Amino acid sequence: MLSSKAAAAAAAAMASLRTLPLPVLVPLVVSALVFLGTVLRRLLRRQRPVYLLNYSCHLPDAERQVNLEVCEYFGLKCRRYSDDIADFMRLVYSKSGLGQETFAPPFIYSGKFEKTLAFAIQEAEEGLFAVVEQLLSKSDVSPGDISVLVVACSMFSPMPSLASMIVRRFKMRPDVKSYSVAGMGCSAGTVGIDTAARSLRARGGGGGGYALVVVTENTSLNWYFGKNKHMLVTNCIFRVGSAAALVTDVPSRRADAKYELVRTLRTHHGSDDAAFNAALQMEDEEGNLGVALTKDLVRVAGAALRRHITALGPRVLPVPEMLRYAWRVARAYAAGNRKAAAAEVPDFQRAFEHFCIHSGGKAVIDSVARLMGFGPYVVEPARSTLHRFGNTSSSLVFYELAYFEAKRRVRAGDRLWMLAFGTGFKACSNVWRALRDAAPDADNPWNGCVHRYPVPPPPPSKTHKHA
Repeated sequence: MLSSKAAAAAAAAMASLRTLPLPVLVPLVVSALVFLGTVLRRLLRRQRPVYLLNYSCHLPDAERQVNLEVCEYFGLKCRRYSDDIADFMRLVYSKSGLGQETFAPPFIYSGKFEKTLAFAIQEAEEGLFAVVEQLLSKSDVSPGDISVLVVACSMFSPMPSLASMIVRRFKMRPDVKSYSVAGMGCSAGTVGIDTAARSLRARGGGGGGYALVVVTENTSLNWYFGKNKHMLVTNCIFRVGSAAALVTDVPSRRADAKYELVRTLRTHHGSDDAAFNAALQMEDEEGNLGVALTKDLVRVAGAALRRHITALGPRVLPVPEMLRYAWRVARAYAAGNRKAAAAEVPDFQRAFEHFCIHSGGKAVIDSVARLMGFGPYVVEPARSTLHRFGNTSSSLVFYELAYFEAKRRVRAGDRLWMLAFGTGFKACSNVWRALRDAAPDADNPWNGCVHRYPVPPPPPSKTHKHA
């Protein structure tokens, strides 16, 4: 009975179409075919969903907190710095945006004032083991369930690798696919998520699996004791921090997950000499090893961001905003103002409710805010993270995400943009969709201090207005 009714309805529809004039019928049929083609293409291209099940950020013990007084004590006792160099680092610290409760590596408190491999191993184990243990315990996942392991640390790559240290410590299974990522800079956290998602999707099979992403930085062996001012900056802004994230493509875990990974994008700008040399590990004239952050870094970051959002925009922005952006550019060109046309950027606040932007330094945050047209509220999480934890490199975007959850700002359906830059010079974005309202976990690093944020901005300096 049902099939005969459907056939009769179809026949009636075909008869109605035949009565339409040809100028009306052709566009109608073409539109229908285009619509069907678009739907089929999206269905065929749709990848298996990948979810962020949970994550954890390392909160070192209170006795590892470092403030200006501790920095000055260390600088005095190690007898490696002249008065001029001490004054320079004091100035950088005062303008860095860091607060008085960041965390330093263990060798700072050892009294030996020497950076050694043993201290680097201690720093790595304290952070990595703590966050992995916290994450697995609260995610109802055992080490034997992990099929992919991605571990990233830019400036410390021991043998056996950091990934091997984690496999050994947590007795992971022999067929775990491990990746040790080095030299990626602050972008390694977002790159690690992209790598984990691609690895899960490449495995095939319908059952899904779990990927553990662990990111850290290690400052023990990279503390700089020389006189090069470009290399001294890292002593003033880099601090201890680690994070671990558990992503999965197991369909049944969607109900437990916090976020769904909507999109990733990686762009590499290393073919440009200025971009490649903007942040460089090197030896100074006296053979002291360190990382030089050149004056070109902020400009390079801005140029890389502009090229990055040019690629990202069409994939995430709503059509009305793309049309508005095109109209503004066309209007500027028509007025003969090519500089204004080139300076136009789309309004990404129409695509996202929350932004975890790169918080590697005050100048970089200012540059991103200026280029993107972000107000103080948008960059508040980045400034707060820099103030509370310093530049923790690859883990900084997860400390920012924890800030949003501690403030209870994320609601189900909200879209969140993670953006980080790295040496080389590279940029990487992760786009997430919240699957439920967010609340801080018991191990959220902002518990106990988030009520003090945002902190009031410091008054502008009269002698260094443009710093």
